[in-house]
Amino acid sequence: MNNFCEKYIFTPGPVKMYEETLKIGSFQTPYFRNDEFSKIVLECEENLLKIANAPKGSRVLFLTASGTAGMEATVQNLLNENDNILVINGGGFGQRFVEICETHKLAHVGVNIKDTNLSDITVLDKYKNSTALLINAHETSIGTFYNLDSVSKFAKENQMLFIVDAISMFITDKLDMESQNIDALIISSHKGLALPPGLSMVILSPKAINKINPKHQLYFDFNSYLKDGQRGQTPFTPAVTIILQLHARLEQIVNTGIEKEILKAKEIAEYFRKEIEALPLKCFSDFMPNAMTTLTPTDGKSATQIVKELDEKFNVIVAPNGGELKDKIFRVSHMGNMTKEYVDVLIDSLYEIYNKKRGV
Repeated sequence: MNNFCEKYIFTPGPVKMYEETLKIGSFQTPYFRNDEFSKIVLECEENLLKIANAPKGSRVLFLTASGTAGMEATVQNLLNENDNILVINGGGFGQRFVEICETHKLAHVGVNIKDTNLSDITVLDKYKNSTALLINAHETSIGTFYNLDSVSKFAKENQMLFIVDAISMFITDKLDMESQNIDALIISSHKGLALPPGLSMVILSPKAINKINPKHQLYFDFNSYLKDGQRGQTPFTPAVTIILQLHARLEQIVNTGIEKEILKAKEIAEYFRKEIEALPLKCFSDFMPNAMTTLTPTDGKSATQIVKELDEKFNVIVAPNGGELKDKIFRVSHMGNMTKEYVDVLIDSLYEIYNKKRGV
């Protein structure tokens, strides 16, 4: 256990946590079917709606599950056999939306996207008759951040239900449900919110609420979550401690201001990218978010080997990739409690791997 605790963590979930929320995680988990806990949940909902600038009448559902469960539950509850779904598939997580649609036998088309952030959405013109559009705001597997303004305009003009997985960019990059016409926003606890994994949140606009299917499942039935959520409760046992940590973290964000949170992530990302310019590493994507940097070696060195050396020699953990990109890219997170001093540990380690002197 101690070996895990000694690691410097730069993975895009879990991320480096804040001392205040770490402390809350060490407390005895309290009982939750009471007014005291209900007040906490309702305040979490209020702050999430504020941070996301959700349309009036929007609601937040708290699911004790991973982000993928939030994705699947949203598809299950909002879409049905009458829908024709457009899925933006730019990598592993876009493919996950495709697989969810396939599993539930929903009519869909997965559009493979490469080398574009969809600022130009003409590639989507042939799918204007779709009833819903599913997108990962940030395709975390390769580091591509899509232009939600242009995509949301396309969805609105064609009267599509706009469902956005914002799991890997919430808090670190600009997002606005109202101006970007987002009907369902999926977020998770262990990314920008910098909490332990285990809590997924779905923010629903009034349009999405009106689209919820009649009850056809038990655990992830949104109708039940909406009903119980009115009194600050969930149908089943929630991730109590994570919700308490969420409450503290959201207050921190509201007090600091979401703009400052985004600026902090932006500054860390820019600092990291500038400081490694002398190394044989280049950004894999031209459209990266503040949340993370995806790097590919330019000297023939294996990305997998770099990940391994960072761990074994320096106690630094970055994220590998899988499949055909296994040896081509690795990913570095800028989410959570990052400082330049903390990031310097990774930067200095990379310079040592390449036997180079930093600043020379």
